[in-house]
Amino acid sequence: MKTKNIQNQIDITLIKVAEWYKWLHANPALSGMEFKTSEFVIKTLHSFGITDITQHATTGLHAVVDTGRVGKHIAFRAELDALPIDEKTAVDFKSRNSGVMHACGHDFHMAALLGVASVVAENRELLKGKISFVFQPSEEKLPGGAKQMLADGLFQNHKPDLIIAQHVFPDLQAGMVGFREGSYMASGDEIDVIVRGTGGHGALPHLCNDVVLTLAHTLVALQQVRSRFVNQNEAFVLSFGKMEANGANNILPQEAKMEGTMRTLSEEWRAKSKDQIRSIVQNTAKMFGCEGITDIREGYPVLKNHPEYTKKVKALAEQLFGAERVVDLPIRMTTDDFSYFAQQFPAVYYRVGVGHKKESDNYGLHTSQFLPDISALETAIKFPLEILLKLG
Repeated sequence: MKTKNIQNQIDITLIKVAEWYKWLHANPALSGMEFKTSEFVIKTLHSFGITDITQHATTGLHAVVDTGRVGKHIAFRAELDALPIDEKTAVDFKSRNSGVMHACGHDFHMAALLGVASVVAENRELLKGKISFVFQPSEEKLPGGAKQMLADGLFQNHKPDLIIAQHVFPDLQAGMVGFREGSYMASGDEIDVIVRGTGGHGALPHLCNDVVLTLAHTLVALQQVRSRFVNQNEAFVLSFGKMEANGANNILPQEAKMEGTMRTLSEEWRAKSKDQIRSIVQNTAKMFGCEGITDIREGYPVLKNHPEYTKKVKALAEQLFGAERVVDLPIRMTTDDFSYFAQQFPAVYYRVGVGHKKESDNYGLHTSQFLPDISALETAIKFPLEILLKLG
């Protein structure tokens, strides 16, 4: 009877959820600038009677529904921010803000979580415990909104027994879900390498310290961190995607710089590799008579799913959707600051398939043409409610 009542409410809510999704998609905001988005979420929560809302990290929101019955405290996270991408889709609800787009599905996450909150508000008598809805800013920008919200007192008075995040995944068709126990997503640190020396005329290199040549040798040397320093059984990526040397065809500059990222699934190797990178940069530069400087900006930690809760949640998905619609996920070297929540509380981060049946309609996350199959909103609402019913 419980499931039937809630399913009826889901069917009624889905039309509104699609409208919320389209509004959110059309009105994206960059990290730290999610003021209109936050206002929209507050207004929508108020519309179905949820008023216990506190603000954290300026635009972040924490809404609570206390059923008044003994049970677990389960929290759900959705992100508020968008990406600096100019949208190239043709939908009538495309971004109204030039150069800003929800290309990572955060609009989908918010709309789905609002749908869950709506059904919860209408069916409190069928649920137990306390339910938290966390709408988090700045997932796309260091230091990360999750870290900022926690530092601003989120959950300081009542820690959740379990916190959950679902994330769109175009690699899976709509209606499917995916899970992985333990380490799932990588840490991500930003690395700047600067080489400084004595510039001069390109025809007189013996009077200079060639920072361009030095940086080139440094880049090659740093690739040995993965192949000769890190345990070969560990997942590890060190990539540099930008190099700058403001000289000319006959001018050797005084400074050259490159920017990159380091990803790993081991906090132990993460720490050791940083030391090795600094040593390689310093000593390679010294070999060419230059100064080597390394600036490593601490990024998000490894995202680890709680093994037992992940097993339980995956089993619920198989019961609800059928085993054929539930998959095991491979490790992924992308990052998510949900990892900060997972460091402090039992956490499950899973994937919701949003792929279209027509393959040509599918584009990757962080691309200008990404759009989820919004029929997947039903899955993204139904499953969190099942978790609340069975694990609350």
